[in-house]
Amino acid sequence: MAINIKDPSAVQEMMKGLWRDNPVFVQVLGMCPMLAVTNSAINALAMGLATLFVLVGSSALVSAFKNLIPKQVRISLYIVIIATFVTVIDYTLLALFPAIHKELGAFIPLIVANCMILGRQEAFAAKHTVGFAVMDAIGMSAGFLIALFALGSVREILGNGSLFGIDLFGAGFEPWVIMILPPGGFITLGLILLFFNWVTERKTRFLEQVVAAEQAKG
Repeated sequence: MAINIKDPSAVQEMMKGLWRDNPVFVQVLGMCPMLAVTNSAINALAMGLATLFVLVGSSALVSAFKNLIPKQVRISLYIVIIATFVTVIDYTLLALFPAIHKELGAFIPLIVANCMILGRQEAFAAKHTVGFAVMDAIGMSAGFLIALFALGSVREILGNGSLFGIDLFGAGFEPWVIMILPPGGFITLGLILLFFNWVTERKTRFLEQVVAAEQAKG
């Protein structure tokens, strides 16, 4: 099925993963790579793009063959499909970007066990057309990438005084070493979640005030 990007419902499926149903900030999924590989922006970006490739590819394949997959072995087959795309991206990184592949280590193969990816196959791709499955996968993986990059950027800037290895503050800057250590990941994630929830609450209150005002006028 062709994807019509002008279809409001298709666009809505993609956009929900960026904010409303963000896999990290709302569903709190994929915490292992979120905390483990975000000590630099480039690592976070590489993991996010790898996850995007795996999720989009596996969602398209699961949706395309959903009527042929026996229900009794569907989870096993989903894992096989996901593992195939993980293997492709693993060897691609090894061949083209060996330094990044070494930094990410075992966390690329562990994409197979990412509950966000398997969850989207079971909850969405297996129940919708290829077009909607791909749009959902793009939105969810883009939301995951944004979360990874936000965390990785903050940790690298404060922990090393750089972004993508480019020095930002000069020799006088005193790096916050804790930010590139595991505790820095928890601290940064907690602050980002706090900000996200604050923005969401403000938006909800604003909408409630608008509805109350409209009801008062009526």
